[in-house]
Amino acid sequence: MTSPLTALLPATERALLHRVATAQSEGRTPSLVAGVAREGGTVWSGARPSAEETRAADTQYRIGSITKTFTAVLVMRLRDEGLLDLGDPLEKHLPGTGVGEATIAQLLGHSAGLSAESPAPWWERTPGTLRPELADVLGEQTRMHPVGRRHHYSNPGYTLLGSLVSAVRGDTWENVLRNEILEPLALNRTSVEPQSPSAEGWAVHPWADVLIPEPSQDLGLMAPAGQLWSTVGDLCRFALFLAEGDERVLRAESVREMRTPSVPAEAGEWEATYGLGVQIVRSGGRTLVGHGGSLPGFLAGLWVSVEDGVAAAVLTNATSGPFPSLVAADLVRIVAEAEPRIPEPWRPLPEIDQELLALTGSWYWGTHSFVLRLCADRGLELRPLGGGGRGSGFVAGQDGQGGQDGVWTGQDGYFAGETLRVVRREDGSVQHLDLGSFVFTRQPYEPDAGVPGGVDSEGWRGLQP
Repeated sequence: MTSPLTALLPATERALLHRVATAQSEGRTPSLVAGVAREGGTVWSGARPSAEETRAADTQYRIGSITKTFTAVLVMRLRDEGLLDLGDPLEKHLPGTGVGEATIAQLLGHSAGLSAESPAPWWERTPGTLRPELADVLGEQTRMHPVGRRHHYSNPGYTLLGSLVSAVRGDTWENVLRNEILEPLALNRTSVEPQSPSAEGWAVHPWADVLIPEPSQDLGLMAPAGQLWSTVGDLCRFALFLAEGDERVLRAESVREMRTPSVPAEAGEWEATYGLGVQIVRSGGRTLVGHGGSLPGFLAGLWVSVEDGVAAAVLTNATSGPFPSLVAADLVRIVAEAEPRIPEPWRPLPEIDQELLALTGSWYWGTHSFVLRLCADRGLELRPLGGGGRGSGFVAGQDGQGGQDGVWTGQDGYFAGETLRVVRREDGSVQHLDLGSFVFTRQPYEPDAGVPGGVDSEGWRGLQP
């Protein structure tokens, strides 16, 4: 199932199986399945008990709130098509909810101030027919916090986003999901209802090795928050999509936007935050993007390290027990540390623009020294010399689309979104670089380079005792 170029070493596979076996045993779950992906596909899958291994990658488990990431992708598609803006209030597209002043971005990032759960009875263990209208999902006390002020996880918020998708598309959330994500990405084992083979959900007694089955409900309007069933094989493919994008579903720039923190972390939780439909954590010195999920009878975890190019999914069929998100993070770490990514070979640029080449080298912001490097596709990289400080990569064209109009747009760091442009003298020679009003010169405080405030006419000098 894997090629020699992507297959893992035997020692790595044993370490993965050991982690999975330990989690299943210590977590006391009827079964645990896991998968790891890199370089475009699943490279390992395993399960405990071992009887599950032959179909580990293809057995469906309920994935709970990982469903939210799928819903977020659908919303981002609407944005990319120009059918809505993330800054739009919900009321503009889904009127009459009573919470319409919250923006779509705030709903995606759980900063709309909505309640965490719908009114009783417990929505995860009761049929969605008990909540036939959005008002039944939201209840009377919809607002727990001021809009946009803090992160407060909200399941009803994603119900609203699912209804938004349905309203804008004029179709059910389920149909839109299947047509726009599942089929293009060939996630053939991901579905709203379970399809054989699928695991049965259990609750394990906390103080005895006995269990009882958990009910499996159709969540109705709450489906966009947690309905889906999937496999580790499908989830690994979906995780790679979250790292790389896919033009058939969502371009890489929009997926990268989803992976960008949208709200501040809670006090004391500086290692975790939330993007647009994805959780973002720091674990073992690496950034992981994905989501966890739980519903009665099931726990799920999905992470991808974009830098390492490694993803992992873990699914269990118990209400409590091992934490799949922690196990998945460990699986990513095991592979990334045992078999680090092989760098792409260095290659010279296929062609060169002499004017851009002339811009490279040292530049100064005041007395701070920087170096400007030329990259592929007329891109530039401006970084401080000697380590820390403000720097960014830049793409050509003010619109970020690779134009040749003499300006570049910052892509990361302090200057993300800022414009870098070349300022020339009347004779066409370069006077300085302007970066968001900062003047970069070839020499520190170069007298004729347009430094704001001017440069003292006497120039540099020593300090008399």
